[in-house]
Amino acid sequence: MTSPKPTSLTDADFIAAAKTLRCDVSAIRAVAEIESPKGGFLYDDHAGEWRPTVLFERHVMYRRYKDKYGYDKAIAMVNQCPDIINTKSGGYIGGEAEHRRIEKARKLDNTIALESASWGMFQIMGYHWKALGYQSVVDFVLAMSKAEASQLEAFVRFIQANKTLLNAIRSKDWALFALTYNGKAYRQNQYDVKMARANNKYAYMNKVRNA
Repeated sequence: MTSPKPTSLTDADFIAAAKTLRCDVSAIRAVAEIESPKGGFLYDDHAGEWRPTVLFERHVMYRRYKDKYGYDKAIAMVNQCPDIINTKSGGYIGGEAEHRRIEKARKLDNTIALESASWGMFQIMGYHWKALGYQSVVDFVLAMSKAEASQLEAFVRFIQANKTLLNAIRSKDWALFALTYNGKAYRQNQYDVKMARANNKYAYMNKVRNA
């Protein structure tokens, strides 16, 4: 039996989040669209259920594994399973298949594996769990697996915890936002350009709707 799809975000959800952050609704919608074009959940045929949108970062797994177990053990794992632990980023499968990579990584270290993936509509890395007020990374993942509203709540916490991001989303300084949110390689993927375009689209749609 197919599991029911988790509840999607409503206009009211976006409006409430924008009020909390004191930014435009269009700005939040823009981030959501660029980070997860298909939404916060995808149906996983393999598992037979809806699961949060994820992307596993093998280079993050390597760094955290090395910090915990040491360089020699980390390199040994790189040689054994470079698809899930590597000094370089990449190895993405995409879509719901990314959960296969997480499941494989969890066999090496459950906590590190969950911390090394980005979760939900806003693709927040698991290792931020403590800074965002969750009891554990498992608690964070469970929240991300409930509904898109839970994912939006995590995004609001994430922005509130970083003054640079908060100021950037309020002023729509997309270059600064993308640099802080996506990292130094943001230009390669044109995150700033894409977010600016998405913001303009939603701002225009809102203007037409309220005309």
